[in-house]
Amino acid sequence: MDRIDLFRVFTRVIECASFTRAANTMALPRSSVSAAIIELESRVGARLLHRTTRKVTPTQDGIAFYERCLRLIADVEETEGLFRHTSVGPAGYLRVDVPGRIGRLIIAPALPEFLALYPELDLELRVTDRAVNLVEESVDCVLRVGPLSDSGLVARKIGDLPLINVASPGYLANHGTPDRPADLAGHHAVNYASPANGRVEDWEWVEKGEIRTMPIKGRVTANSAEAYIACCLAGLGLIQIPAYDVKHHLDAGELIEVMPGHRAAPMAMTLLYPHRQHLSRRLQVFADWLDEVLKRRIL
Repeated sequence: MDRIDLFRVFTRVIECASFTRAANTMALPRSSVSAAIIELESRVGARLLHRTTRKVTPTQDGIAFYERCLRLIADVEETEGLFRHTSVGPAGYLRVDVPGRIGRLIIAPALPEFLALYPELDLELRVTDRAVNLVEESVDCVLRVGPLSDSGLVARKIGDLPLINVASPGYLANHGTPDRPADLAGHHAVNYASPANGRVEDWEWVEKGEIRTMPIKGRVTANSAEAYIACCLAGLGLIQIPAYDVKHHLDAGELIEVMPGHRAAPMAMTLLYPHRQHLSRRLQVFADWLDEVLKRRIL
């Protein structure tokens, strides 16, 4: 193999976290993939991968080398494609990570459309609500909701996720319907504890451009969106939830929006990926498609 082919094999092994899976996606024997990595490590004079019986992960040198390889491969592919007809679509393997309910309710049902548009692309859809390390976990991009830490990643703002206040008809029949935040003193909320840190947030609303909060008594605390919504449906209290998350419950009359003029501040939706100038064609088309789907279905 020439050097660029060695780089391609190396990046694919990291992306697949497996010699066997990388070999399958590149239609190569596993022995060829293993030999390519050995040759590459010999050439650069450093160990690039940690190998176990279950998983392959990059070393610190491997992480730095992976980013350089991505840039070099992108430059070569761009140069090779200068005079090529653009009718050939992107090909390869993508691994993406998205929040749980967005993945299940929005992205997965829409995937047939994406795969039909790009028949040479294969996708691994990882659904999790925790923060992931893109390079160490071999993820091409992640969709995150809410504030971001300073991760050094490229951030593409998708939009703001609207939040609404809802309750069940049974709860409102028993406790009345709040019209403004001052009414909340006589109500119960279903508390939501962050799965990441266990923190329970106060009730929130925006008033004259400022975010206001207040604690509301509640007898039940949930740490997943499914349980949070289920408790609300059971009449245990008010909740604040992304509008898309309960749309079918609202349409069916199982939940009712309250205090529409006093909603919480919307949460930012952001797509994160490692590189700006050397974004692969397959990642670019997925990012554009995801942007369009989320704006169509959520915003």
